[in-house]
Amino acid sequence: MTTTFITGANKSLGYETARRLIEAGHTVIVGARDPQRGKAAADVLGAGFVQIDVTDDASVDAAADDIAAREGGIDVLINNAGVFGPHLPAEQLTAADASTVFEVNVVGIVRVTHAFLPLLRKSASPVIVNVSSGMGSFTLTHDAGRIEGRNLAPLYTASKAAVTMLTTQYAKSWPEVKVNAVDPGYTATDFNGHSGPQTVTEGTDAIVALATIGADGPTGTFSDRHGELGW
Repeated sequence: MTTTFITGANKSLGYETARRLIEAGHTVIVGARDPQRGKAAADVLGAGFVQIDVTDDASVDAAADDIAAREGGIDVLINNAGVFGPHLPAEQLTAADASTVFEVNVVGIVRVTHAFLPLLRKSASPVIVNVSSGMGSFTLTHDAGRIEGRNLAPLYTASKAAVTMLTTQYAKSWPEVKVNAVDPGYTATDFNGHSGPQTVTEGTDAIVALATIGADGPTGTFSDRHGELGW
């Protein structure tokens, strides 16, 4: 049985990813900052639950210890927790705004991955999926024909560019672990007031695909539901 831990899994993409992986036969542990919402989501899904705040060392370490005691280890880590940050013109963005966004979207991945890597190394086929965004792609944000090239979000886009680079560096550092980044695409979620044209099922296609690869699967890639993307 494949054991999968997902951060930020009490709603939207994380919740749908959990639902689909449970359907595929995974034992899923839902991670969420809010214990009431997280436990409620896990109960509906038939998943395990652990409270985790990806910005807090003690919370992340406690979550890792909890899962280690409960499961022994994990096979798949999905770093899904993320924030968009303030919807402000670039000139109004502050260093404090940047710290908030990067603390969740980038430092949070480092913090969680560091804590959970020993649990992943107990697996015969360990996998990490980092939920990034096409908004962090230099290729896509320079294409005026795509929505990524028409929207401005300096802090979010910069943080997601960092996520994709972090992914490639982790993949090179740990050849025994499959580490990939995914772009869910413009999906109807709380992030965009449910304005995206994709359903959450479509938005989780790439996440689920990369979470279910075998030992011969790819590593160090960046893709959406249609295939690999330009960086």
